[in-house]
Amino acid sequence: MRTIRVRLGIVALMSTERNSIAPPPMLYQFLEARAGAEFASLMLMLPLLRMSAPRGKDRPVIVLPGFMANDTSTWVLRRFLEDIGYSVTGWGLGRNTGPGQPLIERLVERAVTLNKGHGQRINLVGWSRGGSIAREIARARPDLVRQVITLGSPVKGGPSATSIGRLMQASTGMTEAQMQELIKRRERTPIRVPVTALYSKTDGVVSWPAAIDDTNPDVEHIEVQGSHVGLGVNAQVFRIVAERLHQPRKKTS
Repeated sequence: MRTIRVRLGIVALMSTERNSIAPPPMLYQFLEARAGAEFASLMLMLPLLRMSAPRGKDRPVIVLPGFMANDTSTWVLRRFLEDIGYSVTGWGLGRNTGPGQPLIERLVERAVTLNKGHGQRINLVGWSRGGSIAREIARARPDLVRQVITLGSPVKGGPSATSIGRLMQASTGMTEAQMQELIKRRERTPIRVPVTALYSKTDGVVSWPAAIDDTNPDVEHIEVQGSHVGLGVNAQVFRIVAERLHQPRKKTS
């Protein structure tokens, strides 16, 4: 596991231009088939993970699915977090498709309700596009969010940094240039809550440099081993998510 701490927009990892990130190589796209093996390994390790993970003390968590997926895809992760003591909910918006802004607005409303109900800030865990949306919730309403954890989420490079760029453009109805401009506009406001960004260098859907956030003030990047499709059923990911949800988080200056 490789951990990289990012402060004040400085990253000691790469010099790739933000708008010229190539999609994952074809070999990594073929390797996405290993997600089944990751799931099988998780099933073997789940009892130990449940026993060893720190307890959640009923902290509220929303888990957001990836592009084209729904809450069914995050059921195993949500069940695990419930078992170790968190108050967990799915995003409840069906399949993750279409323009992002209406989804962000509805999830902000959900966050307001959970914040009032629990009397504390919520944790957001987002897989792929779900993580990108979670970041925007935190950007818009840092007063509601304790932290964000993203799993293979693209934060730069636009659709061309993924192997499903055309599907994303068709779903959102936006061109590559429009999506780049939207990202640039949003980044004028920094994310003022801690972010943990998990990524795999052999991700076959999102090119790993696209998951590296070098613009926001409090981001921790953690490299994991696995496929993109398997990030939601990966034992290493489950352990890290449990650890990050439990640990105290300092306020970003």
